[in-house]
Amino acid sequence: MAEQKEQREFRLPEALRFPLAGFLAALRFLTIVPLSWRCEQDSRYFGAALAWFPVIGLLIGLTVAVLVSCLVPFFPPSIPAVAAIILLAGVSGCLHLDGLADSSDGLLSARSRERILEIMRDSHIGAMGVIAIVMVLLGKFAVLSSLDASLLMPTLVVMPLAGRCAIVLTMACLPYAREGEGLGRLFYSPSTRRIALWALVFPAAVLSLGGWRMVLVVLAAVLATVLFFSLWCRNKIGGATGDTLGAVCELTELMVAVAMTFGHP
Repeated sequence: MAEQKEQREFRLPEALRFPLAGFLAALRFLTIVPLSWRCEQDSRYFGAALAWFPVIGLLIGLTVAVLVSCLVPFFPPSIPAVAAIILLAGVSGCLHLDGLADSSDGLLSARSRERILEIMRDSHIGAMGVIAIVMVLLGKFAVLSSLDASLLMPTLVVMPLAGRCAIVLTMACLPYAREGEGLGRLFYSPSTRRIALWALVFPAAVLSLGGWRMVLVVLAAVLATVLFFSLWCRNKIGGATGDTLGAVCELTELMVAVAMTFGHP
């Protein structure tokens, strides 16, 4: 019995025991990359996939930055900004924008907790969802179109990285709000809070390449967004859902983009 207990205590986290499976599950969930190898087993490794969210976010950011950099020399700032917004949304199949719309329809309604969850599950988009999407996309456009190339590229790298880290941090702050199974619940595991620490250390290490000022400004934006949005979700529905996790990703991307302009003339 004591030997079994010791084995449990020193058992490796799922992300380390199944690194490739977790990475592929995260990649297929967070992007539209057409990689189908062993996709039927993804549901077994969603817990391990969560640790790869920050890495996938960084890969998305690097890809978008490289593609947009090809447009910067030939077009005015508004064109690369629009292209960046389309790429950031399209690479995930607009998954997080859909979550933002559903969350806004539910959370911005003066309804009971049960009714809010029903509204969020409805696939039809309402007025609040449309307004939220328009405001977030306009905010991203305003920021990205105002940046010169020297700051635009780092911002495009950091935005999706921060957004995916925010998902992990929010999961560490909030329990799953729905009873029974749900898409968001699949990623919850006993390791969620430990992975949240990784979701702080990894972006800090990446951001340190741009200086400690960037680390402090971006992490402050991420933590503030996660904190206030988590408190709102806890007050309204008692936790998180797949939709609110998508919403916090989009809101964090916007707030981090704004934060990147801090002190920029």
